[in-house]
Amino acid sequence: MSSLLGKQNILVVDDTPENIDLLSEILRDDYRIRVATSGEKALQIACSDEPPDLILLDIMMPGMNGLEICRRLKANPDRRRIPIIFVTAMSSTADEELGLATGAVDYITKPISPPIVKARVRTHLALYDQSRELEYMVRQRTVELMTTRQQIIRRLGRAAEFKDNETGNHVLRMSHYARLIAEAHGLGPEAADVIFNTAPMHDIGKIGIPDSILLKPGKLDAEEWKIMHQHPLMGAEIIGKHDNELLETSRIIALTHHEKWDGSGYPRGLKGENIPLEGRIVAIADVFDALVSVRPYKAAIPLETALQYLDEQAGRHFDPQLIAAFRRALPEILRIKEIYADENGALTDLEFHIKEIFDHRNDPAGYPEVLTRTRDA
Repeated sequence: MSSLLGKQNILVVDDTPENIDLLSEILRDDYRIRVATSGEKALQIACSDEPPDLILLDIMMPGMNGLEICRRLKANPDRRRIPIIFVTAMSSTADEELGLATGAVDYITKPISPPIVKARVRTHLALYDQSRELEYMVRQRTVELMTTRQQIIRRLGRAAEFKDNETGNHVLRMSHYARLIAEAHGLGPEAADVIFNTAPMHDIGKIGIPDSILLKPGKLDAEEWKIMHQHPLMGAEIIGKHDNELLETSRIIALTHHEKWDGSGYPRGLKGENIPLEGRIVAIADVFDALVSVRPYKAAIPLETALQYLDEQAGRHFDPQLIAAFRRALPEILRIKEIYADENGALTDLEFHIKEIFDHRNDPAGYPEVLTRTRDA
């Protein structure tokens, strides 16, 4: 805020030089004064990298008048908070009502009184500073709340880790993959970041699976598979329903990342676009990392074999459009794969303080034989 860096910055807009000189003379000892004699110039200054802290604006000007300047600034989300005081000879009650309705904070009629100008400017600058300070505090509090929620998500992910015997950087990799797929699919950075921050919760439901099933060294029987297939529902129940976007997206991902495009997935057998987009994205990221990573129960399969499998499953397991997005993002995905390779050690960076939560070793249905042969032996 310029008010914190030195003299506050006031823009005087009037097509008459004498009026500009008078206002400048009244205010220059206490404020930095910038001037504009046209609407176009006023908008240029207001929308510059150093916007004014307050605008004194004449209404009756040739071309773009003051009312239109005010309307345009109030329609600009980045500049609508700048206080505008109309300084004009239009002194009727109707004129004042129109000016205030357009978005001005005050209305000074000509001929002006220097004490009134100084008092009104001082008052509205003080109010503007208070407003900006409050907005800053709200933003800071919002960041704190967001950080807290992210930490809750990560701590729950870490809790699930203790239920599993996998190690490595699976969650780090697949979360980055999910964000890259989302961006390649056309999601904006905010939406992609939400997926990135919530993907670690995809297997939180493993907390509810008995160790006798989760850690069983041999092949699961039909009844054990039935229990294992409940972990998405358990994950959704653990997280619960929330209005908060992060927690609700975490719940959706936990619930739907095992659904399949053709309706053959679980727990609800959702099909096509009835599967939430977040779940469809995480499914691809999760499976890809499972295919190309070494696990105690299997070797990594070659990259080309994994890519061939994903292509074959487009329209079956996976959303075909998201497989296309995965392909577009593949160069960056492979870069992440190398950065967070398990052989590099457990790389917990500033974004995540959790390890992997991985369940595909207990879910051989639909996977290439190389992914399950060790388990099934």
